[in-house]
Amino acid sequence: MSDDMDRTEQPTARRLSKAREEGQLPRSSELPAAAVVIGSLMILSMLGSWMVHSLSALFAHGFVFDRKTLDRPQLLPTVFGSQLGEGLLLIVPVLVFTVIAAILATGLTGGFNFSLKAAAPNFGKLNPASGLKRILGTQALVELGKALLKFTLVATALWLSVMHNMDALMQLGRMNLEPALHAAGRMIAESALWVAASLVAIAMIDVPYQKYAFMKRMRMTKQEIKDEFKEMEGSPEVKAQIRRRQREMANARMMQRIKDADVIITNPEHFAVALEYDPTGDGAPVLVAKGTDHMAARIREEANTHGIHIFQAPPLARALYFTTEVEQQVPEDLYHAVAQVIAYVFSLEARMPGQPVHQKPKVQLPASMLFDANGKRADTARATA
Repeated sequence: MSDDMDRTEQPTARRLSKAREEGQLPRSSELPAAAVVIGSLMILSMLGSWMVHSLSALFAHGFVFDRKTLDRPQLLPTVFGSQLGEGLLLIVPVLVFTVIAAILATGLTGGFNFSLKAAAPNFGKLNPASGLKRILGTQALVELGKALLKFTLVATALWLSVMHNMDALMQLGRMNLEPALHAAGRMIAESALWVAASLVAIAMIDVPYQKYAFMKRMRMTKQEIKDEFKEMEGSPEVKAQIRRRQREMANARMMQRIKDADVIITNPEHFAVALEYDPTGDGAPVLVAKGTDHMAARIREEANTHGIHIFQAPPLARALYFTTEVEQQVPEDLYHAVAQVIAYVFSLEARMPGQPVHQKPKVQLPASMLFDANGKRADTARATA
């Protein structure tokens, strides 16, 4: 009881998924019963006349025997078996229609699901204590109440139908056979409709209750939710998926920032970094995007799309890539080299037609800022781009 009181949290999607794998779904036994009765009435209303005439003809034919059968009585079982098979074939449409109706109605409550775990034997159900709990539990009381309600509604529907047709029932004995059969069929159909209506009423009550009871059984404690979250967080697959999603989002944001860059410094193929500089501010240039190989190619393509100047300086591109993160200012040791590049790019943008082009600067880096393609510091003292 205390455990049920602690289950105050709604079930998580993972909890519901595991329950589905184990074959636990909200199911109503009343909805398929109502669907079978209604389906049977529908198919009988459409094919009932044909079935009655066919069965009558088959029944009459069963009393006619040819001379060969009379002379050889051992053939009678074969004749009876053939007639029985023909009779079963006549009711096959009703059987097929009701089976389909029952399957579809069962799936309406909790969906269709096949679980080997549900089909496997559960020896825990043989425990007398568990059985006694099921017999005396709340669910057993609910099922008893449903049974009493069903009996009361069906009995009331049949009683009202009989009382309504009492005079017609009294007249059946005075009627010829065919009119009496028609009248009896009409009264039976009317009674069946009342029974079907009572079953539908029960199903309309039972389906919401079964869904409510299932969600109540699936409720979790706060500790179970915490343990599930820790388990999911500890899963390598989940962590890898989270990291991949984070990388995709970061790359998407980074690619959107390239349009704000003032220059792209490249290796020229393996490295590419995008710098943004606000000449009206007092801050250093900011690295807004960086990448290697495929990502570097995408940065160059995006730069060409927005008309951003691409400056080839392999040592500077490697130094910026390995020392500066996205949205960080460039290191102080690279101020002079980066300033030369940005000043050159700004001079190109400000050049009037006919003016001479400024000479491309020879960018020099301190020895501490020299890196090879693997990110290791080079041994040479200086490098020129």
